[in-house]
Amino acid sequence: MLDKLFGRSKKKADTEPAIYFGRYSDNNKPVEKVNRWTDAENLFKEKKYPESFDAFFEYLRDDAQDNIVHERNESNGRFELHQGSKIVRGNYNKDQLQAAVTLARMPNPNVPVMRRLLEMNFNLYYSRYALEGEKLCVCFDSDIETANPSKLYYGLKELSTKGDKQDDLLVQDFSTLQRIDTEHIMAIPNEEKEIKYHWLQKWISETLSYVKTLDADKFSGGIAYLLLALAYRIDYLIVPECTILHDLEKIVELYFKKDDRQTTEKNRDMMDSFEKLNNRSKEEVFEALYRSKHTFAIVSPQHYKTIADAIYNASQNIKWYRDNDYPSIAAQMVEYGIAYCQYSYSLPRPVTEFFHLFMMVNHGEFFRALGFNASYYDAQTKHFDADKVTARIKQIIDAWKPKYPNLRMKLENLKYDSLVSFNVSFTTEIEYLNVETH
Repeated sequence: MLDKLFGRSKKKADTEPAIYFGRYSDNNKPVEKVNRWTDAENLFKEKKYPESFDAFFEYLRDDAQDNIVHERNESNGRFELHQGSKIVRGNYNKDQLQAAVTLARMPNPNVPVMRRLLEMNFNLYYSRYALEGEKLCVCFDSDIETANPSKLYYGLKELSTKGDKQDDLLVQDFSTLQRIDTEHIMAIPNEEKEIKYHWLQKWISETLSYVKTLDADKFSGGIAYLLLALAYRIDYLIVPECTILHDLEKIVELYFKKDDRQTTEKNRDMMDSFEKLNNRSKEEVFEALYRSKHTFAIVSPQHYKTIADAIYNASQNIKWYRDNDYPSIAAQMVEYGIAYCQYSYSLPRPVTEFFHLFMMVNHGEFFRALGFNASYYDAQTKHFDADKVTARIKQIIDAWKPKYPNLRMKLENLKYDSLVSFNVSFTTEIEYLNVETH
């Protein structure tokens, strides 16, 4: 998965749990990896295709999680790419490259399944759904002479991400299908699952209970912020996969779908969907909690102004709620702004690390339940450990200075008189970060 734990120093590395948060991002490759992409392009132009593939797969490889296997003997080679619950397997020779991912086993012919695959084929650009014996697959192939790095990247990305998503949905929707090729998935301890399940239910129940005390029309905007912030929080902190992840994505889509419905209607539908999610059995939730390796991000980088604007707009909308004594709504509206960016875009790594610090401040009890030393803010006493917050900020900046030489934060602008004040001042500093690289 995406990021190594944020918020832990070298001293803590041996004592804090190895739990990962957030979705995978391939937006922060080191310079030597980026150079291998250039090598792949140049070698391809020189028609040195096997050498181009060497450079390409080295570019894709994330050394921290060992997500790629590539072996070559002269012009023949084989490769494997990890993407969540699926592994893409492929090979090539001097004439052709081909790759496939297995979705499910279909022991008996099933017309509705085949109709679904046929319909989904129209949404693919590089790959296609296919049936190989009893196995449902997604396939991609290319003549070697046209398998340039860009085509390979986007073709394998489509193959990988579609395969990772559709295997769970197909098995969920069609009871005759059977799971296949999932032995590589890494289990997480039951204790961690229990804690995440508890907090999943706690956050949903508390949010829905609070929302029901508010006037649905007068507070429609604030309610929408609360529900969306909840979805993004679950995605980042609980990191569910398969059907639970699909539930979250559908909740977010309910709000952002372009139609003529009023916000109150969308809020009602989101609340109904959260109720259904909260009623899922513990077994269903546990099944969606596991660790896996990834090669491709499911979101793309954006110009930093887009990120800054999202943070700014959320902060501007809290004024009425703050001034009329709704601090919980105001604080979570600010959370929405930065969490929306983390959910929707592939952020520069230091920005994600600042977001993680924000979440540790706002949800310290959750982190402490998992075994982290998250003592930045005490919600009972409303006391901040400003020195600890400052130290972590400096640690992030120092770690990323070589890549982002102008990265800095005006610590004197941070406010610690309330959680709302801190959230606004901290995200405002994130809004003005300079993330230009060397």
